[in-house]
Amino acid sequence: MKIAIYPGSFDPITYGHLNVLEIGAEIFDKVIIAISHNYNKKGFLPPETRKELVEKSVSYLKNVEVDMFEGLTIEYARKRNANVLLRGLRAVSDFEYEMQLSQTNTALAEDIKTVFLMTKPEYAFISSSTVKEIFINNGDISKFVPSPVKEYLTKQQNNINLI
Repeated sequence: MKIAIYPGSFDPITYGHLNVLEIGAEIFDKVIIAISHNYNKKGFLPPETRKELVEKSVSYLKNVEVDMFEGLTIEYARKRNANVLLRGLRAVSDFEYEMQLSQTNTALAEDIKTVFLMTKPEYAFISSSTVKEIFINNGDISKFVPSPVKEYLTKQQNNINLI
């Protein structure tokens, strides 16, 4: 069974993330969205909320699982018996960072490969950071995030703890 780990903060998940995930779900037997949780960093959304929103957003994909982890992605992949790390590329600007990350992971575990997938051009400009900026400034994020994310953020609009 070919298991891929799709790691990231998904803070929040976007249509760009979903596009990469959908392609990965067609290629691999199982894809585990691994939400990284760094206790030393305060995210935009609490980790448990991110997990819940991702689960709701990907429920239509039957071979996708959502999990959270802390520590090295490569160690998490070993723990889950994954043989592939799935990474999304939006633009050339992503490539240098992703290449460095891939080479580091290869140095740590040659048996776990990294696969890069390009998102559709219409999602190439979407990032979680952009979504956060639009949301914080009261802009419409419905074109950028799945409905569970939009609904949650809309309900939390006046919650100062969110930001």
